[in-house]
Amino acid sequence: MELWQIILLMFVGIASGWLNVMAGGGSLLSVPTMIFMDIPAPVANGTNRIAIFAQNLTAIYAFFRKGHSDFKLGLTLSAMAAIGSIGGASVGVHLDGVWFDYLLASVMIAVMILMATGQDRVSSDASDSQQPKNLFWGHVLMIGAGFWGGMIQIGVGFILMPILFRVMGFNLVRVNMYKVLIAFSFTIVALIIFASKLELLWWAGLGLAIGNSIGGWYGAHHTITKGEAWIKRVLYVTLSAFVIKLLFF
Repeated sequence: MELWQIILLMFVGIASGWLNVMAGGGSLLSVPTMIFMDIPAPVANGTNRIAIFAQNLTAIYAFFRKGHSDFKLGLTLSAMAAIGSIGGASVGVHLDGVWFDYLLASVMIAVMILMATGQDRVSSDASDSQQPKNLFWGHVLMIGAGFWGGMIQIGVGFILMPILFRVMGFNLVRVNMYKVLIAFSFTIVALIIFASKLELLWWAGLGLAIGNSIGGWYGAHHTITKGEAWIKRVLYVTLSAFVIKLLFF
């Protein structure tokens, strides 16, 4: 790839990483940008995982520095998602094109409904004292989330958020804390599978990874400092914009 393309991907990665940590859907920026550069869709799908790996590693560290971490539960949820990711990535290496636009839009609409309804959540100030609900179903559903994340990555944050928010009862600060750890774990599995099956563009992935890491760092800090109400606003605006784009453009 040419240098200007790698620099462009770095700037795209900043926006992508911030969106991924705050709400989700950042890969709707990065993957199409690579496809626009004439990178085959499966290769773009796999190369994007390099950036997702770096972004979530940075975000995990940012949450940890601010005192937000629960590795015991996070790792058990991650293990279930990683199992699903094995099957998803095995399918993803053969995907050609973004044929799933309408399905993804439907998922996003369902997520908006799930996130906007139901009982009120506790304040983000109580994030460290929250007790999880429905541990069994939370872990089971992580297999499906991991399958989607391993297959395509795009929109997986919109699937993880209602599982952690509605099913397990966490507020949105804690949701994002778990989300980046889970995504980091199943991305490792997916990246290994994609790298073993396809010739990934590591320089492009590095440029994107630098941007995603910067965006992920700021996304984690904004999650903690802005709180739950602000995360909801970002989530709903992001979901609405992507639904309109997927259905009408």
